Amino acid sequence: MPHINLPQGLQGIRSAMAFRPETAKPLNELAEALLHAPNSLPQGDRELIATYVSYLNDCYFCQTVHGSIAAACLNDDYDLVKRVKADFQSAEISDKLKTLLVIAAKVQMGGKQVTTGDVTAARAQGATDTEIHDTVLIAAAFCMYNRYVDGLDTWQPQEEELYRERGKKTAREGYVTMSREYLPSQAEPEPVTK
Repeated sequence: MPHINLPQGLQGIRSAMAFRPETAKPLNELAEALLHAPNSLPQGDRELIATYVSYLNDCYFCQTVHGSIAAACLNDDYDLVKRVKADFQSAEISDKLKTLLVIAAKVQMGGKQVTTGDVTAARAQGATDTEIHDTVLIAAAFCMYNRYVDGLDTWQPQEEELYRERGKKTAREGYVTMSREYLPSQAEPEPVTK
C-alpha cells in the first residue's frame, strides 16, 4: 500500500509521476536523454547499466522494467539481463560495458568510490568521456529513481511478464512518448484576444 494517495492502477514510478506531473516532466526528459536518445553507447547497454544499479538498490520495479527494456533492445535476451545482474564479469557483454558497470556499481555505493584507475580501465576498452559521463549520471539518476519508487512504496506487481510488453514499447518509443499515457496533456494556453 503506497505511503500517500497515489493514482491506482499505475505501476511503480508511473503512479508517482501521475501524482505530480510537474516533476515527472523533467524526470522523463532526463531518462529520455540518458537512455533513449542517440548515443555512441548502445541503448541496450545503457538500459543494462540502469538495470544493474536498480538491482544493486533492490528496486524490483526499476530492475524489472529496465531489464525488460534492455532485453527488448538485445533481441529479447532476458537470460543475458539475468546473467548481468548475477555476475556481469562472466556475462557475454563487451569488455567496455564491463568497465562501465564497475563505475556504475561504485557510483551506487557513493560517487567518491570511483577511482582514476576505473576511468583509465574504461578508456582502455574504448569508452569515451561522454560514455563515462553518461554512465555516472545513469547510475546517480537511478539511485534517485529507485529511492523515489521505493520511498513512496509504489505498487510493484511481482509478475515479470507484466513488464515485458511495456519494455518493448518503451524501447521503441522512448520515455517522453510513453509518459503521455499516464500524464495529463499539457494544454496550450489560450491566445490573447483584444
